[in-house]
Amino acid sequence: MTTEIKSFSFNTPGSMHLEWGGASRLGELLSEWFKERNLLIVTDKFLNESGLLEPTKNSLRKYGFNISIFDDVVADPPEHVLMECVKQGKQIQSNIVLGLGGGSSMDIAKLVAVMLTSDQPLSELYGIGKVTGTRTPLVQVPTTAGTGSEVTNITILTTGETTKMGVVSQQLYADRVLLDAELTTGLPALPTAATGIDAMVHAIEAFTSVHLKNPLSDALAKEALRLLSKNLVTACQDGQNRAAREAMLLGANLAGQAFSNSPVAAVHALAYPLGGHYHLPHGLTNALMLGPVLRYNMTAAAPLYAELADVVLGHSTEDDLTRATHFVEFMQSLMNESGAPQRLQDVGVTEESLPTLAKDAMLQTRLLGNNPVPVTEESALALYKAAF
Repeated sequence: MTTEIKSFSFNTPGSMHLEWGGASRLGELLSEWFKERNLLIVTDKFLNESGLLEPTKNSLRKYGFNISIFDDVVADPPEHVLMECVKQGKQIQSNIVLGLGGGSSMDIAKLVAVMLTSDQPLSELYGIGKVTGTRTPLVQVPTTAGTGSEVTNITILTTGETTKMGVVSQQLYADRVLLDAELTTGLPALPTAATGIDAMVHAIEAFTSVHLKNPLSDALAKEALRLLSKNLVTACQDGQNRAAREAMLLGANLAGQAFSNSPVAAVHALAYPLGGHYHLPHGLTNALMLGPVLRYNMTAAAPLYAELADVVLGHSTEDDLTRATHFVEFMQSLMNESGAPQRLQDVGVTEESLPTLAKDAMLQTRLLGNNPVPVTEESALALYKAAF
């Protein structure tokens, strides 16, 4: 018997192109896609000074692009970084923006593209659907396989010492996305593990999200998890492996599309305070909280985890709870094998800070509402203790 499909919407960037080495001919590609030529590149200092971007810059210049580079993006970017980038873009009269790097660079690029043509103050943009009008043309090129930021309509900014706020709007979807896995081959094993696990968390939480879960996000989440789980360890152990790197980048992209339409939940909600208080990479904090949250959600999400077990372990005739348990065990063993840190205490988190983290996690109401099992401050503390 066919189940009636509930109404849903699905949004994603206008166009995506996957090509090994595509960044070295980005000028040719962009010249076919856009007429604008005053290009602002948003990236970080390490990438800009590493030489990795030189083929891209040369290609852009060859095809007549006037390029200006903003390379002051940092992890968990604060508001002033965004405003400095907007100022530079306006000074050069930028009419096209390229986000080139990790999630932070692409997040900044999204809001810069909006603010170059908008009079709205940043304070009015925070929240869901607050952006009005249009934006400057936007292209995204990720250099890590993790955040999926290239295909999401979300920007997260650091707004205080330990606090973050988000802008969620349709205008933040890019016009074009280039996936060139060659750019990811130099990423060391630990960041590869952390970003890869981050992408798997996106897929898992999108598949189990209470709100907006839909057949398209489900299909993307499953395929993302299949690609990521089969290639994470290889990518960590052999960073030059083309097949593994391409699978990881595509997997992260598909997971990004999934969670942009079926939003993430408690793993992210508990990860954000860890990043805010201890300045740990976002992918790493997700990895540290994944196991405890999976086990916590088992009472409600076991049938869904069982479906994911079939994706990563092959079909089984065992009951849902058994398959779901195998799935959680598989994810834990995969993280162990990847070399990612296992416990909060391993990355400098103190036991005394756990109550504060739990209290701060309760502020993430947008995310907690998507979790299959309600999370209270008491249960959040228990989850932190389980991860400690």
